[in-house]
Amino acid sequence: MKKINKPLFALVALSIVFASSAAMAQSAFRDLSNNNDQLIKAFRKYQDIKKIDIQVPTVVELPIADNYMERYDFMVLDQTNDQAQPYYFKRNQVSEAVPISLTSVPVSNGLYKMIDDKSNTYTDFVLPEDRQGTVEIIIRSSTPITSSAIKLLLDANVALPNTAELKAVVNGVSTIVLSEQKMTNQMIRFPKTVSSEWHLYLKYGQPLRINDLNLVQENITVSNNQSIRWLAQANHNYRIYLDPDRYLNIRTSESGNLSSNQDILLLPPTTSMQNPLYTQADVDNDGVPDTLDNCVSIQNSDQVDINRNGRGDACDDFDKDGLINTIDNCPNDPNRNQSDIDSDGKGDVCDQEESRVTERLPWLPWMGIVFAVIVIAVLFTITAKSKPHQE
Repeated sequence: MKKINKPLFALVALSIVFASSAAMAQSAFRDLSNNNDQLIKAFRKYQDIKKIDIQVPTVVELPIADNYMERYDFMVLDQTNDQAQPYYFKRNQVSEAVPISLTSVPVSNGLYKMIDDKSNTYTDFVLPEDRQGTVEIIIRSSTPITSSAIKLLLDANVALPNTAELKAVVNGVSTIVLSEQKMTNQMIRFPKTVSSEWHLYLKYGQPLRINDLNLVQENITVSNNQSIRWLAQANHNYRIYLDPDRYLNIRTSESGNLSSNQDILLLPPTTSMQNPLYTQADVDNDGVPDTLDNCVSIQNSDQVDINRNGRGDACDDFDKDGLINTIDNCPNDPNRNQSDIDSDGKGDVCDQEESRVTERLPWLPWMGIVFAVIVIAVLFTITAKSKPHQE
């Protein structure tokens, strides 16, 4: 028996381990790149920061001149290694805006989350199973507010309410400011009105989660001083993505102390560019953006809604048995147990009783036909033979 060269065997095994580790690392890097590609599509704008004049890792601060952004979330992408970097967003806002308070009918918990200036918190409104959801949100202030718009910021993968209506108390009288109309975007516009009490009525056919509700106040002074910090490396290029249309969970490496004001290199402001890769959120990939999709999580590019309740037929529940039409084997007849004896995809309660045997045994009708043909042939033969005998 030939002896194994142990040193050579160990070297080969070690090479295989290194090769496998390298392949896994490359695979992980590809996965991260693909993940970055998906994240990039969520941002509307970006800014490019070319090689910074530094010799050692340095915390840099970039002023953000964009005063209007839906969400103050960013992705600092190191283009040299395609890695997302930890960042610190610094914002000092001086505003003369009048504080507001919220109540609702029916009562909803956590209404304060819509006015806490945090884009990752939301108020959840209950959706009844058998009808559209409706909610009246009352906005009050200690002094009158002049406004001509209300901005709603929806949580990720949430459709717009079907309709919106707005009333305001003007000189002690409830006045319709905006009659009920279909919502097509997150901004509700109306004629300029002065009031300290507003009543917003929303109807919705799908789960409704609102991150922020902003009663746009006119003729007030707002001063923003905002910037973003990160640890920059020498000879590295960076691209800062900003203003996403959804909440994102971006994984980064460990962060240093970016809030400290020591040894900060201030960068000059940079003009934001429109992100050509930006794609509106469409979680079910049916070609209809989530905010306009009447079935956000179920593919239904046709958007058919026969009963016009704002909930597409694909995710509606016609028979109210707790199963949406798409997965219900009897969408028009209640059958929570989904019993289907013949396994033909049609539930027993809406299947034809007499057809079940033939559905289980599809060859049976053909056997009956063959048997009938044989019987007829035999009878014909017997009849033919019996005629000469009678004669």
